[in-house]
Amino acid sequence: MTDTPVRRTQEQRRAETERRVLDAAMALIARAGSRAVTLAQVGEAAGYSRGIVYHQFGSRERLLEAVLDEAQRFDAPEYRGDGLEHLTRIVEAYLRNVAQRTPSARAFLQLWGEAIAADPTLMPLFARRDADFRQFLATVVRRGLADGSIRGDVDPAAAAVLLLALVRGSGLQLIANPPVRNLPALVREAKRSVRAAFRATP
Repeated sequence: MTDTPVRRTQEQRRAETERRVLDAAMALIARAGSRAVTLAQVGEAAGYSRGIVYHQFGSRERLLEAVLDEAQRFDAPEYRGDGLEHLTRIVEAYLRNVAQRTPSARAFLQLWGEAIAADPTLMPLFARRDADFRQFLATVVRRGLADGSIRGDVDPAAAAVLLLALVRGSGLQLIANPPVRNLPALVREAKRSVRAAFRATP
């Protein structure tokens, strides 16, 4: 009996092409930032032509948007009745994601640096995503206020800004040159900081 090759569907082929293009784009951006990266370079690094990159994404802006979405993805833990502990687990998940997905994390933080430097393409992309992330964090803080784990005078919007600064700045240190090597210690101190800042007094 012979094995019959499984023919991939058009959707599967498209998904594989997109995956390879995104991986190539993230690797190139991680090394040199987005300004020096062209669609032709991305296509060549992925094993395709410039045309396939344009066909998949339509423009450099759409490609960068897809890179951002992929690079910032992480599995946020679920709320289990304690908002403060939920915040600490989110912080831990974010930092471990940065450490484990270094090429994509470096690409994300490279793009963030370019957005801060007023890149006209990246600024609005980050503005939307950062606003969404702050809203997510503020919602977690409100849950903690409601369940009594977070002190009652905490302002959720302000706390969200502080928390975003904590995880983004700590993430930068994890991919800096030289990088922070002791991830468990960093996670431990970050969680301790969150508890000290927001814990409700008995």
